[in-house]
Amino acid sequence: MTLRVATDIGGTFTDLVAFDERSGALTVGKAPTTPTELPRGVIDAVAAGGVSLAEASELVHGTTVVINALTERRGARTALVTTKGFRDVLEIGRGNRPDMYNLVSRKPPPFVPRRHRFEVRERVDRSGVVLRPLEVADLEPVVEACRRNGIEAIAVCLLHSYAHPAHEQAARDALRAALPDVPVTISSEITREWREYERSSTAVLNAYVQPAVERYLDALAERLQQEGLAVPVGIVQSNGGTASLAAARTRPVRLVESGPAAGVIGAARLGERIGEGNVLYLDIGGTTAKCSLIEDGQPKTTTEYKIEWRPDYAGYPVLAPVVDIVEIGAGGGSIAWIDAGGSVRVGPRSAGADPGPACYGRGGVDPTVTDAKLAAGVLDPDFFLGGRVRLRPELCAEALRRLGRPLGLETAALANGIIRLVNANMISALKLVSVRRGYDPRDFVLVAAGGGGPMHAAALGAELQVKRVVVPPHSGVFSAWGMGLCEPRVDAARTHVLALEEPGAWELAAILEALEHEVAAALAAEGAAPASIRCERSADMRYHGQEHAVRVPIAAGPVSVAAVATDFHALHRQKYTFDLEGDPVEIVTCHVAGFGGRPPLPSPAAALPPPGPSPGPKGHRALDFDEDGVHEAAVYDRNPLPAGFEATGPLVIEDETTTALVHPGQRLTVDEAGNLVIDLRA
Repeated sequence: MTLRVATDIGGTFTDLVAFDERSGALTVGKAPTTPTELPRGVIDAVAAGGVSLAEASELVHGTTVVINALTERRGARTALVTTKGFRDVLEIGRGNRPDMYNLVSRKPPPFVPRRHRFEVRERVDRSGVVLRPLEVADLEPVVEACRRNGIEAIAVCLLHSYAHPAHEQAARDALRAALPDVPVTISSEITREWREYERSSTAVLNAYVQPAVERYLDALAERLQQEGLAVPVGIVQSNGGTASLAAARTRPVRLVESGPAAGVIGAARLGERIGEGNVLYLDIGGTTAKCSLIEDGQPKTTTEYKIEWRPDYAGYPVLAPVVDIVEIGAGGGSIAWIDAGGSVRVGPRSAGADPGPACYGRGGVDPTVTDAKLAAGVLDPDFFLGGRVRLRPELCAEALRRLGRPLGLETAALANGIIRLVNANMISALKLVSVRRGYDPRDFVLVAAGGGGPMHAAALGAELQVKRVVVPPHSGVFSAWGMGLCEPRVDAARTHVLALEEPGAWELAAILEALEHEVAAALAAEGAAPASIRCERSADMRYHGQEHAVRVPIAAGPVSVAAVATDFHALHRQKYTFDLEGDPVEIVTCHVAGFGGRPPLPSPAAALPPPGPSPGPKGHRALDFDEDGVHEAAVYDRNPLPAGFEATGPLVIEDETTTALVHPGQRLTVDEAGNLVIDLRA
């Protein structure tokens, strides 16, 4: 068996990429996501790609089941057990507000109501010293209350358990003995970092989604086995690595950005291939737009991720490693609507896969970004998904007319307005990962993926003045391809505040060494060969007296305090525009990421035709470029375009998974791997 398979469930479509190591053939498939029975969409994508799972040597899978359960509030009835006096940590949250001048701002409502939050007597200080042992008897009324209220999952987060987890472990054992059918999450098994609110939120979110994830993974494994799969399934985590089904079942909150994280890994690899270490990555799907920044070929990972965060809304923190992604509700299915002030808004609500945009003809009546692109002439109604889905222009026009009537807007003007608005939202997201963090977009290339990315990228890249835009082959299934690059990965962290100075270097080295042993043991238990395991070290650091820290890589080998301090000052200067060299520096939390090496998929490359005369366009159609006017654009089929092909916009390049748009005055080149390279200043 030499077939390596990756599948990715998105909000609208489920994608497949299969690579045959014997022949070198790369197969892709795409099918509508089936929200009521997600495994069926995976099997449909496998069928669309003509792949036999009985021939698979491995299968890697990315899922949206966690983020969907959280955003749609379809998780389990959850209880929280915490230290006496800390019952309301979830309610209090953080004192700072994202929208600080909004006098009517609301805190995010907790996932666990107060009546399901319980206290136990125990106390540990921040160094891990037990001040009061756990009163196990306090759990007896908790058990009775959980039975009486039909609790389906329990989270346990005790004060300073990151430094002394024994009390949480004892509480877990007692609860599982009394309630064997109720899954119990303890915060110290998810993370050993400090901050009570963030740890409580993470433990609660993990417990909240665990029953749904267990049901989903069991159903998926059963369906895949029925289709002939005889090898283990790897689940993509938010950190860009894979985990076994067993690990995913116990720590499902680590799957919250499963699919998008794989796309970022793919973009980093593509940047290597084209000689660009600095990459802005944009993935526009049917429901959301995701963007991330890659510097010197390295995707960034954070433990400060927040679900549902917006500039005016604090969201819910997840204290687990997540590839640093900004995600907004701006995809092809994002619905245009009129707010109370009479202004047009786009998203975050999406038409999803069912019923989908109005032009799908499945019952959707609200205009979406896809409808606007169809009205502008960008999409060919007869060649959507390679012709497997026919779009309905008349339904698109009716949806736009209905929204535009009270505004006095014609269909074309409204469609352009929708595209302008969604582009502005995407520009803001791209600036959040670049300009707002001290990076100049002019130093980066923009890699566009997803079903919608190539349609918007040329306009976004021009506004940001990036070096150029790159659209990889099979860009519509790029995240699925990225999953084939993901290695088994285990992360470990430990909060331990200590001064960064030579006398304490041995303590820092000892903590890092212990974390390395921890991740290596976990990877070996998952089947990684010891010789293939490698570790990457880093630490969250700050100046003495500061609240927030900067993540600083630490090179392998003996710890050099001087080198670590120099790197910290430089990174602090980049992020905050100043440094305080000479002031004392502290280590806050040590991190180690362990990788169980495996051969990656080859870079995506099109099966390019041999050199010869450049093919002509397959047709022309009128495109509305808003302020640039209506232009007759040449339309090309992407598959026959040879390496070295060049043309000047306006152009439309179509394949079975996406449509790429080149604006007037921009120049397109096809490189030797089949990437569409758009020079924004022809």
